[in-house]
Amino acid sequence: MEVGLVGLGRMGANMALRWQAGGVRVTGFDADETAIARAGVAPVAGLAQLVAELRPPRTVWLMLPAGEVTALAVNELAGLLAPGDIVVDGANSWYRDSQRHAAQLSACGIGFSDVGVSGGVWGRDEGYGLMAGGDAQVVARIEPLLRLLAPAPDRGWLRCGPAGSGHFVKMVHNGIEYGLMAAYAEGFALLQAKEEFSLDLPAIAESWRHGSVVRSWLLDLTTEFLRCDPALESAAPWVSDSGAGRWTALEAIEQGVPAPVISLALMMRFASRGEGDYAARMQAMMRQAFGGHALREVDDSQGSDA
Repeated sequence: MEVGLVGLGRMGANMALRWQAGGVRVTGFDADETAIARAGVAPVAGLAQLVAELRPPRTVWLMLPAGEVTALAVNELAGLLAPGDIVVDGANSWYRDSQRHAAQLSACGIGFSDVGVSGGVWGRDEGYGLMAGGDAQVVARIEPLLRLLAPAPDRGWLRCGPAGSGHFVKMVHNGIEYGLMAAYAEGFALLQAKEEFSLDLPAIAESWRHGSVVRSWLLDLTTEFLRCDPALESAAPWVSDSGAGRWTALEAIEQGVPAPVISLALMMRFASRGEGDYAARMQAMMRQAFGGHALREVDDSQGSDA
């Protein structure tokens, strides 16, 4: 069994290592040569050489940033691959982009599967959660690869439906993740703020891991970093987003399905980056204007944009 893997970042490299441990020959390409070395794959100089190194019918698996980078790779592969070959997009692409890529490749006789991959840096050892979209025959072709990546051959992966469905399910999965993370963060912030009780947050997190309704893998990870840094002094209060939360919120609006927890969790990520500062300053000015409330002075040491 063999696969061509394009994109050997943290996720892609670990997937390559897991496949190789299962006996798969992995030919890989990444613009970063050190990434190729870390993954221990047979290196190639570009997509053309990657395709040439694989025996037909070929499977090329993409682990690239969503959007233009993935689209450019799909366009190039459409001209390099032959009918009967398969392209898999395993990154967090927007499901509508995946539907377009499936149609584009289908016109060339090339199969396409969109696979949402969850598991982060732990996937190499623990296995990945996999949500595949695409024709049943295409997913059946890549099933051996899915079984090797999953926590076990018979669980942790599924074909969700036609092309686009895998990335749609992964998009909603990530939206739920936003809400769960926000709920844990708010709860522990409340515990931390109750100074009169001198609460031991690592101990509370550990106790909740056993028998509690709120136990989860996220709580397991939270417990570990709280033990090392209960005050979280090593982290800046800045939360990024990869785009999936935005797509989930927009989908909820488009379908008219209420999703306030996911949407608000996304907005709070924006707020963590100071993107709500102007509105907060405006409210402070309004309070001063109508009620004469004092303004808090700007800390000069941080600058006027702090």
